[in-house]
Amino acid sequence: MSRPRQLAVIATSALALAAALAASVAIGSVTLPLGDVLDALKGANDAESHLIVRELRVPRTVAGLVAGACLGVSGVLLQGATRNPLASPAMLGITAGAGFAVVVTVALLGLPSGHAVWAAFGGGAAGFGIALLLAGSGRDGLSPVRLALSGAIVSTMLAAWTTAILTLNEYAAEEVRDWLAGSLAGRDITAVAPLLPLVAAALILAWALARPLDALALGDEAAVGLGQRPGRVRLAAAVAALALAAVAVAMAGPIAFVGLAVPHIARFLVGGGHRALLVASVLLGPALLLVADVIGRIVARPSEVQAGVITALIGAPVLVRIVMNRKVAL
Repeated sequence: MSRPRQLAVIATSALALAAALAASVAIGSVTLPLGDVLDALKGANDAESHLIVRELRVPRTVAGLVAGACLGVSGVLLQGATRNPLASPAMLGITAGAGFAVVVTVALLGLPSGHAVWAAFGGGAAGFGIALLLAGSGRDGLSPVRLALSGAIVSTMLAAWTTAILTLNEYAAEEVRDWLAGSLAGRDITAVAPLLPLVAAALILAWALARPLDALALGDEAAVGLGQRPGRVRLAAAVAALALAAVAVAMAGPIAFVGLAVPHIARFLVGGGHRALLVASVLLGPALLLVADVIGRIVARPSEVQAGVITALIGAPVLVRIVMNRKVAL
């Protein structure tokens, strides 16, 4: 794909993200005049608009921005490292493992929420590791189909354990119910700041892996011929993807399909080069998540539908399309 077209797509994606950010701040289950929203952003003292805009909508918008970018880039890294079009944090046991670990740590053990991201990282790593072990245990070795099936098995198992814990602990179920559905509501903006250095480090590592992943897409032998070490590239990509997925889960819960759908949308728009893919995904991921969150706020007023439910409705057709596409080599 030509570079001018890539730049045009990226610029359009940036505009789409800007529109999603504006909609996330301006639109909600409670209707506010645009003037009141702008006044609240400027620091006006109207109690109702200040509370709704600055204390509720802005934090969830920031959380959606960070979590969406993390999920989009994580999906690109996992699909590039495994050369599996179905790879994503949700499909490979990372999201379920992270969610299970957070429930155990915060809801069951009663530890402070500051431990959530580290619990999510450990749980996601464990879930991904188990999926890899299952996928590589057969005679045929690791294959995209076996990896996808193993990830589905691990995710189902961990989801069942999570449900069992919450069934036996009513207080824990009430505390994490919305979070487990994938929700941006009630996010504390002060909880985002400590996670930003980890996000920045993972994004820098992802950018450094763009060229090695391009080489890996040609096959392991070709990658070695180009001076790359496939094992190290995959390990580094897995670490970065885990870190990003862990942050996303800790902030927004197990959001479905963003990590799967966004890389494919970006690949359709900008081609297969990983540098362009990463830039497009870091823009499209939060745009998709924020739009889903806004839709969830208004479809059932005055109640809300969690963003994770909306992304699942959006992502399911994308998954069907991927599986049915004959160009995808499984």
